[in-house]
Amino acid sequence: MNKLQGVADTLYLPLAARIYVSKRFPDYFYDEMALSLEKDMPYEEIVAKSSEYFEMAGACRFYNTDEMLRDYISKHEKCNVINVGCGLETAFFRIKPDINKATFYEMDLPDVIETRRRVLGEPDGEKLIPGDMFDFSWTEEIDKSLPTMITVIGVFQYFKDELVRQFIAEAKDHFADLELLFDAMTLKAINYAANYIKKTGNKDAMLYFGTDEPKVFVESLGYELIEQRPFFTEARKRLKKDLKLYTRIAMKVVDEGGRRGFLVHCRSK
Repeated sequence: MNKLQGVADTLYLPLAARIYVSKRFPDYFYDEMALSLEKDMPYEEIVAKSSEYFEMAGACRFYNTDEMLRDYISKHEKCNVINVGCGLETAFFRIKPDINKATFYEMDLPDVIETRRRVLGEPDGEKLIPGDMFDFSWTEEIDKSLPTMITVIGVFQYFKDELVRQFIAEAKDHFADLELLFDAMTLKAINYAANYIKKTGNKDAMLYFGTDEPKVFVESLGYELIEQRPFFTEARKRLKKDLKLYTRIAMKVVDEGGRRGFLVHCRSK
C-alpha cells in the first residue's frame, strides 16, 4: 500500500523539492529520508509541472534552516526545537541531534500528525504533537523553561496577516527564552508563488501573508531581529556552474532585487 495515499498536495511540494535537490546536488543538500519516500508520491508529475528554480527555492529554505538549527543547538546545553506546521519535514533525520541536548517537537493538525506517525514514525528525541497552532494548549507537553527555537517554514503564507501576528505575539508569552525562525516573502513575491501553487494543480491553497519590512514587523510584536537571511547565497556560490541560466537569474533577483524571499530569525525581548 502507498504510505502517502491521501496526503494533502501542500505536503507533497516541499517533499518533492528536497528529493529533487538531493538527487541533483547531493553535495549541497541531501535528505535520505525524503528520498526513501519518492516511490510513494507523484514525484515525476510534480517536477514536470515545476522548474529547477522552484525546486531549489524549496530546498534552499531547508538548507539554511538546518544550518541555523545546528548553530542554535550548539550554543545550548539543553534546548527545544519546535517545528510548527511540520507536515512531512525531515530536519530531525538530517540534523541527527544529540537527543540528550535537544528535543525536537513536530506540531501540526491531528490528521497530518497521524500521517506523519504512519510514514516517518516517532524516533527517540522527537515528539509528535497534534493540535491547532493558534491554540497554544499544545505547549503543555513541552518544558517551557528551556531555551526554545520555534521554526515555521512554509506555513505563515497560508494565513492572513492578523493571524500570523497573533501567533507570533502570543508565542513569546509561553516560553521563557524564545527564538523564532520563519520564511517570508514580499507581497509581490506572494502573488508570484501563488501562481506556481495553482500551476501544480492545487487551486484551493491560497497564499496571503507577506512582509516588505521584516525588522519593523517583528519589532512591532515584541521581538528583536537577529538575522534576515536570503535563501540562495550559498547555493549561488556553490552551484552556479551547474544551474540553468534562468535559475541563476531568478535566484539573484530574489536575493538582491525587488521580488525577495528570506528567512527571518528573531528573539523575544
